[in-house]
Formats: sequence, structure tokens, C-alpha cells
Amino acid sequence: MSTEKLRVFSLEAGAALADAVAAELGIARARHEERDFTDGEHKLRPLDDVEGADVYLLQSLYGDNHSSVDDKLIRLLFFIATLKDVGARRVTAVVPYLCYGRKDRRTKLRDPLSNRYLASLFEAMGTDAAVTLDAHNQAAFENAFRCRSLHLQAMPLFVDYAAQALKGEERPLVVASPDVGGVKRAEALRSALGEKLGRQIGRAFVEKYRSEGQLSGGTLVGDVRDAAVLIVDDLISGGGTIERATAALHNAGAARILVAASHGQFSDGAREKLGGLPLDAVVVTDSLPQPTTSGPISILTCAPLLAEAIRRLHGGGPACELSL
Repeated sequence: MSTEKLRVFSLEAGAALADAVAAELGIARARHEERDFTDGEHKLRPLDDVEGADVYLLQSLYGDNHSSVDDKLIRLLFFIATLKDVGARRVTAVVPYLCYGRKDRRTKLRDPLSNRYLASLFEAMGTDAAVTLDAHNQAAFENAFRCRSLHLQAMPLFVDYAAQALKGEERPLVVASPDVGGVKRAEALRSALGEKLGRQIGRAFVEKYRSEGQLSGGTLVGDVRDAAVLIVDDLISGGGTIERATAALHNAGAARILVAASHGQFSDGAREKLGGLPLDAVVVTDSLPQPTTSGPISILTCAPLLAEAIRRLHGGGPACELSL
């Protein structure tokens, strides 16, 4: 693959992951200037030449103590427009964690469709393609964008992790979803893990309802007694969903419980909450920055997966195979 016209940029907030992705591609992260003004405004510009280049702008969109999700979003959008204005041939937004994905359908009267509005903003800035990792709803993500979209899955990372963690496990194995909405995701991982381990794996899910930020439900469907159970989810935010699912599994007699989630947001004391649960392990990707010392939480890097997506998009494919 020729990298002469390949550029990988990031906002300063995403530099660590972008550096890892660029290293996988055998290039250095492209240079840019990110300047803040005293009134809260800012500007970004590329310092490396991008005229005629195939540019990949990598940045997860999340809020932290330094800047809000909306601040990161507007910076990313303005940078995309700037790259197009100064001659980039193609600009692909690589957003491992994509904000506003949880509001993808109307569940109440006059609800917004935030993910569709977000897609319109990217397209208005001239984005040629959008790449994300385990969107909250894959179909909603793909349907929201009119430009090319590529949905990557962390499932292969979790299958490899679980195969090693559960190697030699003599108890029954079960893959569980913490809610009905994640059953399809859990089923795909269950099938792949069963094939890799060469054994039958059970399935389960926990009933969950959310209204105005409050969780209810908790009924378990499936047999987990004396089993090693792997809970699979796309996001750990406040930890309430995992807490509720863990309680249901533990009360039903699960002998061992592990958690795998694509994105570790860990807001509102979620780390402490998870630390107090009967969990053998919690594993997330580095789609969102994680502390160097994460306690019981293990980190799997998604950099090779993102780099492979960029490699295939830049080289003409087949990138769509990564979404299956």
C-alpha cells in the first residue's frame, strides 16, 4: 500500500490513539495547530500539506474534564471543513466512539432523532466517509448517513479475549446481553466464541426498561446456574445496566461473571460501582481514553482494527468485510 498521499490527523484529545493507529500504518501522525482564544473560540489548521491527499481524521466524541462532547464535535466538524477547503481529495471521519448514538428513534412524543441530525452536520462539512466502532444501533448509524459509512465491530477482540480467559473452563458457558436491545450483538459473539472454543454456549438476557434516566426491570431469561457468564454490551457509562444485569445473574446462581464492553465511558463513579460487584473481569477497548492504572478493568486496543480499516479504504478495499 502506498502511503505517499495518506494522512492521519487527530485533535489533541485523540492523539494517543491516533499515534497508535499511525504506527500500525507505518507513518507518523500528521501535524496540526490547535489554538484556543481567550473568549472560548478556537481554530485548527493542518501544518502538513493535504492537497490531493486521502485524509483520515480520528477522534472519539465524548465529554471529559477538559472539554464537552459538543466542543470536541464542533472542533472536529470545523477541521473537516478546513481540510476540504485546503485541497484534501477525500476526508474520512474515523470516530471510534460516536456521540448522540443512543437517540436513534422516537420513543416519546416529539422526540429528536439526534443521530440523524449528527450525520447531517458531518455531511454539511464535506465528509466523504464516516467510520465508527460498535455504534449503539448499527442499522440506525448506517441509515443516518448519505455519505459512505463503515461500522467496525470489536467482537473479534472480545472473542480472542474470552477464548483465552475461559480456556479450560469446565463449567457451562453462557453469553448474556444486559438488555433486549443487545441480544443480536450477544448472539453474534456467542456464535463466534462457540466456534472458536469448539463447544456449545448458552444464551441469556436481562429485561431492562429506561425512562427519564431511571432503570427498571431485571428479570433474567435463560439458565445460568453454575455457569461462567460473559456479559456483552456496547457501552458502560454510569454502570447501572451492568450492575442490574450482574445482580440478576448472581441471584440466578452464576458461578463466574465477566463483562466485555466496546466503550468504557465510566461516568458518575462507575469504576467504583463496578469494583464492588461480583465480577471476575471487566474489559473494554481504548476507543475512549483510559487511565494508565485501571484497577480491575482491562484494556484491549482497537488501533490495529482502525488501522486495517484505513488501510483498506485507502487501498480500495475490501473494507466492508470488517463490518460483518
